[in-house]
Amino acid sequence: MAKVTITTFLTLDGVMQSPGAPEEDPGGGFDLGGWLAPYADEDMARHIAGWFDRADAFLLGRHTYEIFAAYWPHVSDDEDPVIAKRLNGLPKYVASTTLDRLSWNNSTLLSGDVVDAVRKLREQPGRELQIHGSGALARSLMAHDLIDEYRLLTYPVILGKGTRLFTEGAVPTALHLTSSATTRSGIALHTYELRGRPTFGSM
Repeated sequence: MAKVTITTFLTLDGVMQSPGAPEEDPGGGFDLGGWLAPYADEDMARHIAGWFDRADAFLLGRHTYEIFAAYWPHVSDDEDPVIAKRLNGLPKYVASTTLDRLSWNNSTLLSGDVVDAVRKLREQPGRELQIHGSGALARSLMAHDLIDEYRLLTYPVILGKGTRLFTEGAVPTALHLTSSATTRSGIALHTYELRGRPTFGSM
């Protein structure tokens, strides 16, 4: 059975919106995009490349798909033999209620019940079905315990506004920390496995 993983960039206050550039996702009047850039370093790139190397397929929301599809098809395997090679060559499953066609090769539109479609993909043999960004898709899958591993890169910045990965009303969930690291620029990288429902007590 394949494992569903998510890799996402977060601020200290949990914002995931528009990390890469100001124009990436200005939805809702968000004007603080590009907050990741000052902290990007070789350590971050090495970890991300290592995770991409484990992918057998990708699960993407509409907005993340459009950002990726505008850039990665123009990057050759020689220029980026890990990320570009995998994103351009491996299957991509896209959750969208507004798109009716996908131009990026090896892309399949998940129509109908996306949760059920992902559940069926997860049951197939393989290594990893990787989610990158794609907050709305991730939240819908988290609500059904369909994300097996979380790779959270937390940056030393607070924004005070923007779309968050973990929102009010999220299903209470227990995770187990399996690895952690810190880059030279101060990014904290934590990997968690799903453990089910949390338990509670008194101190």
